[in-house]
Amino acid sequence: MTVEEFEEFYTHCVRRLTGQLYLVTGDLQEAQDVVQEAFVRAWTHRGKLRRDAGPEAWVRTTAGRLAISRWRKHTRALHAWRSLGRLQPPTAAGPRPDAVALADALQHLPARQRLAVVLFYVCDLTVEQIAHAAGMASGTVKTHLSRGRAALAPLLDDTLRTEDHGV
Repeated sequence: MTVEEFEEFYTHCVRRLTGQLYLVTGDLQEAQDVVQEAFVRAWTHRGKLRRDAGPEAWVRTTAGRLAISRWRKHTRALHAWRSLGRLQPPTAAGPRPDAVALADALQHLPARQRLAVVLFYVCDLTVEQIAHAAGMASGTVKTHLSRGRAALAPLLDDTLRTEDHGV
């Protein structure tokens, strides 16, 4: 991939990937950070990335793995702060009310269910692609999708569930 092709790829995908990772993480700043880091890593591998080989999926997977890694570090740090009797400040809300409602509802799901739901419904990945990217069996992905839908249904109002908001 040439420099010009990479710049075009970045411009075309960065906003969509940030939105997708925002839904996974629930934190816009975190989503921006992991997507940027994933693009930095993609830049170093740009010679191997080709448009027909799915570079967007590579960046999405890398950003997702970075988010999971950072989430684990954050969880350990939060546990340490709590053991000292201190709490970290809450994360900032997202920019749009419907995106905030969806992100808030997604936060009620366990991390693996949330990942499966976002990759399937927002990123339009197949069950097999999610299984490969997340290191799960296809049956496990289907179970997470089913349970995630059931858990989200009472949390989302009818307008958010029936309209396409292009998050």
